[in-house]
Amino acid sequence: MEKNIIKVLAVAFMLSSTSIAKAQKDYNPIPSSVQMLNIAPEARGTAMGDAGIASTPDVNSQHWNPAKYAFMDSKAGASLSITPWLKSLVSDINLFYMAGYYKIDQRNNVSASIRYFSLGDLVFYDERGDEQGTYKPNEFAIDAAYSLKLSEYWSGAVALRYIHSDLGFQQEDDAYSAGNAAAADLAFYFKKKINVDKGRTADVMAGINISNIGTKITYDDGTTNEYLPANLKIGAGFWYDIDQYNRIGATVDLNKLLVPTPNYRNVDGDDDDDAYTRRMKYYDQSVVTSIFKSFGDAPNGGKEELEEIDLMGGIEYTYNKMFSARGGYHFNPENKGNLKYATVGLGVKYQMFDVSASYIFTVGQANNNSALANTVRISLGFDLGGFFK
Repeated sequence: MEKNIIKVLAVAFMLSSTSIAKAQKDYNPIPSSVQMLNIAPEARGTAMGDAGIASTPDVNSQHWNPAKYAFMDSKAGASLSITPWLKSLVSDINLFYMAGYYKIDQRNNVSASIRYFSLGDLVFYDERGDEQGTYKPNEFAIDAAYSLKLSEYWSGAVALRYIHSDLGFQQEDDAYSAGNAAAADLAFYFKKKINVDKGRTADVMAGINISNIGTKITYDDGTTNEYLPANLKIGAGFWYDIDQYNRIGATVDLNKLLVPTPNYRNVDGDDDDDAYTRRMKYYDQSVVTSIFKSFGDAPNGGKEELEEIDLMGGIEYTYNKMFSARGGYHFNPENKGNLKYATVGLGVKYQMFDVSASYIFTVGQANNNSALANTVRISLGFDLGGFFK
């Protein structure tokens, strides 16, 4: 029974914009559904503070910025990643992620990925404590992308995504139904090699990804239509070749949800008689309207708008193109979730195989805020270019 309670809380996290934080007057996180889409699913980017929009291209670029595939050296690749969720409490909640790409020619590329979030088994009981059956709540998303090298330094990509969310809270008299939605991403990437000094070179990179722009999703047959976590992320990166064996790089991302700021509570932060009406108006906005409003609708003005921007950054050191050490930091403002955590990770590449691991540990008073605290991610990549010569 205790494990069931933990799993229910995990599902509740997926339905909210952030995990539990202290109640306060100015605390106003942005709600959105299918939070699985916001979880970084692979080890390299998460080891660098969840920054990956403008890092060097790799097989898992589909999640961060599919336009990066246009600058891959290998003809094809695939990867498999696993993220245990609440591993210290339960053993059967996991996020699985698979990604792959294929370079059609020097300019055209296709890629795809699938993520599957499993909440294990939930056992339902009636009021007498008799078991009523077992349910397996889950969410998954499948996407495919096309990327094009626009010039020597620029590339662009478009991704299409199908989302299915079945959280399994239905009872006999409930109107619950699994949610389905469709979304698209639009991404761009810039990469240029420059001479630094004494023949040494560096890669300068920048990127932008506008993701999860699509339909709303409903779990109650259309009574309430919730927003997907539409998202704007921009980043910059710099990778420097110290010598023929040693390389070091850094990347920084800024992230903003393109979802309206909640305005359905009164000035004291509590519900009042008109809260339900305001809540319905909040969810009744069109997707296009809500995206544009998200840049200027915070109740506390410009200060709160700035608080809706997350900052992520990381560094990576690589020796002989084989061994990598990574670290990073993720900052989310206190009034918007208070998720602050540091990350570390390692990577080993040998012939066609690439293994990476990352570890998250929370910082300061945010220790109870991240469901991924003290979690290890593992990613295994395969360079398949040798099969397509």
